[in-house]
Amino acid sequence: MTLRPDIVELQARARADMRMGVPVVFGLDDQAAVIGAAETLTPDRLADLRGVGDPVLAITTRRAETLKARAYSDHVARVVIPADARCEWVHNIADPANDLAMPMKGPLATRRDGDERLARAAITFCKAARLLPAAVLVDLTEGPDFAAKHGLTYLDAGAAHDVMHTTSPLSPVVSARLPVEVSEAGRLHIFRPEDGGEEHYAIEIGRPNREAPVLARLHSACFTGDVIGSLKCDCGPQLRAALAAMGEEGAGVLLYLNQEGRGIGLANKMRAYSLQDQGFDTVEANHRLGFEDDERDFQVGADILKRLGFHAVRLMTNNPKKVAMMEAKGVHVAERVPLKVGESAHNAAYLATKAKKSGHLL
Repeated sequence: MTLRPDIVELQARARADMRMGVPVVFGLDDQAAVIGAAETLTPDRLADLRGVGDPVLAITTRRAETLKARAYSDHVARVVIPADARCEWVHNIADPANDLAMPMKGPLATRRDGDERLARAAITFCKAARLLPAAVLVDLTEGPDFAAKHGLTYLDAGAAHDVMHTTSPLSPVVSARLPVEVSEAGRLHIFRPEDGGEEHYAIEIGRPNREAPVLARLHSACFTGDVIGSLKCDCGPQLRAALAAMGEEGAGVLLYLNQEGRGIGLANKMRAYSLQDQGFDTVEANHRLGFEDDERDFQVGADILKRLGFHAVRLMTNNPKKVAMMEAKGVHVAERVPLKVGESAHNAAYLATKAKKSGHLL
């Protein structure tokens, strides 16, 4: 029988459960834990978890630094949840929205001993689910039995590790002719990752020569900039300028990657915007949320280009890291084509931060 889900499919199920607030069970060697995403935790579920054991809250070292909590690790901090702490306490540790209005009293007690690998896996899954990177864990003795008894998804974190930390293979779904403003000779390709993640798109302009470097752009989805014309970033103008350049040249390929907000998702991006309104720059805001500067996986773009038959590009970007990544993944960058458009009074500080802290060539 092949009806049983494999490790990739179980991961997709676990991500969906965590988004809905349903706990999951992770196992690793002789360890196990029941895990709930902090963002979707409810008072009833917290009470249920306390009935199982003593919960801890796993947060990233970036978030721990903001809260002045000792991580005892380069990857994760395991904060002890006080016996009298309510669900709001957990939410306030995970979400920096009220850090300035209601600073933490602390000091926060954190675990130093014990294996942290399940806590790290929980953080990885929260990020993959586009949730705040914080999770509540309670240790178990019999993970599979506990999961079966309570109808919860069980995931072998050891088997899942390699899959969690690699780019999911992509499969082409469909392509069709799509006339667009810059060229009537347009074609849209849809690619779907095997891990149940969001689909990615390739917009092909004209009939690019596969034997020569193609004018290309790796563009991360930006609902606010691309769709509703946000002035807080330069994404919309970059998208339109890149397509216009391809139209003028008569050929090109634009990859539209569903990695909103540098890979943290639209909801977390809006949380970062809210923190920027409090005076933090874009990098500081991401760190306070518990994320790195940039959580995107640009290997997706390299994979799509190769699937389409392209092995060399003239890459439209201001980000040298994209150039280095493409080269490392087997796509030769014959030329970096600057794309400096869209600066305004509303995004000048944002662009300055990208140049100063993220190395963009502006």
